[in-house]
Amino acid sequence: MHLRPVQFVDTPAAHDDGAVARLAGGMQWFAAYEVLDAGRRFTVPVSEVGGLGERAATLHARVTAPRPAWQLGPRTLRFDQPQVAGILNVTPDSFSDGGARVDDPVAAAAAGVAMAGAGAALVDVGGESTRPGAALVWEEDEARRVTPVVERLAAAGVLVSIDTRKAVVMEAALAAGAAIVNDVAALLWDDRAIEVVARSGAPVILMHSPDPKSGPHGGHGYANVVTEVFDWLEARIAAVVAGGVHRARIMVDPGIGFGKSLSDNLALINNLTIFHALGCPVMLGASRKRLIGALSNEAPVAERLGGSVALALKGAEAGVQLLRVHDVAETVQALRVWRGLRDRALVS
Repeated sequence: MHLRPVQFVDTPAAHDDGAVARLAGGMQWFAAYEVLDAGRRFTVPVSEVGGLGERAATLHARVTAPRPAWQLGPRTLRFDQPQVAGILNVTPDSFSDGGARVDDPVAAAAAGVAMAGAGAALVDVGGESTRPGAALVWEEDEARRVTPVVERLAAAGVLVSIDTRKAVVMEAALAAGAAIVNDVAALLWDDRAIEVVARSGAPVILMHSPDPKSGPHGGHGYANVVTEVFDWLEARIAAVVAGGVHRARIMVDPGIGFGKSLSDNLALINNLTIFHALGCPVMLGASRKRLIGALSNEAPVAERLGGSVALALKGAEAGVQLLRVHDVAETVQALRVWRGLRDRALVS
């Protein structure tokens, strides 16, 4: 069984007690679930979900539970409203900036500080491209790329996540001041990764891809991409918790663009609310992705700002807690307007 929150409302004030529920302790309220069970699809009011059995009760509890903030040294990452993570690539073959900041840690760190100044809650630093066809980077080279950037950002008071699937890079970045691990392989590519994260106590972001051991862009299609990605992430959370990572320190990412067709990506984005039933904060990384070009006359990467902001707002509407973006200032501005509209709706 799967539950997807639907029938969102502006404010709970106009509804009887128990008729609506709050989504993950955030700014969204909803009145019903779409239920997917054994090939059936139907809608039930929130007030009647208790009659669907133990599995439904578990999912409902996960959907409605507030997400505890992550206390990361002197910094706090809250999940009661959407936050922005700025993407900072220090690779020679990044799909978004073509390696503009590789081999220049001072300039890269300055760009990261600017992102934080523009409103990014954290800066996600990566030293290996995950675009289709990208070459594998030796772990020591990757660590040398990211470590001086992480050190400078941490010294400037910026909250940093390290975007890597390699245990050696995780260790180096965490020692340099990174506070979060963001792994496109969900701690499956490197056999030591889960041990490193568990030992460090750092939160981790687990992203779905069809075959993380081989690379992020494998796979052979899906019968139902939404429920299959959900089930994979649910199993992966359980495995990572069994490996010593506290569930409250896990975030999930459905992996837009990784081993998925345009149709798959659109289905996932249209059904983002289902992932709150995993009981963890959700990250959406759709900025400048190929699907935007596919829907806008093959717009090149540098001309996908409008589509990126549209997807970020779609994520906010779905209660996504962290939006991973290239264009920080524009996304933050859009979210501030969205937040103003939500604040007003809640008291109208």
